[in-house]
Amino acid sequence: MSAIARPLVKAYIALGANLGDPVAYLCKAMDDLAGLPGVSLINRSSLYRTAPLESSGPDYVNAVVEITTYLTAPDLLAQLQRLEQGAGRQRAYRNAPRTLDLDILIFGEARIDSKALTVPHPRMTERAFVLVPLAEIAPHAVTSAQRMAVQSQAILPL
Repeated sequence: MSAIARPLVKAYIALGANLGDPVAYLCKAMDDLAGLPGVSLINRSSLYRTAPLESSGPDYVNAVVEITTYLTAPDLLAQLQRLEQGAGRQRAYRNAPRTLDLDILIFGEARIDSKALTVPHPRMTERAFVLVPLAEIAPHAVTSAQRMAVQSQAILPL
């Protein structure tokens, strides 16, 4: 019996950190993503510094990467959570400061609304720290209206 081939899917992942050495955590996470079986890292945005939004603690460092993958969205989420745990991620409370946060923003054309995963990410259009790096590597994925809606949120390239 032959295995069923999964289609190759283009996805965008947001990365963020504000504890420890956020730049090092993000760079390592990008390298780790590139090394996941069934995942190819296609593009990575610049790194950006932002103040916490709906959170506390030091400023965040954020980025977005474009990948292609044969993994399903739930399998990709499991791999991202494994990388977060490997970086020492603690989930003390909602929006707690963190060593690494990895979120699936877009997973092909999929619309997912499950207990574990919502895609497209439900708050991505409200956050400059997502839209600015996403627009850098995928300008077609961000509308001018979306950019205007977050223009008051300070975001600085590193």
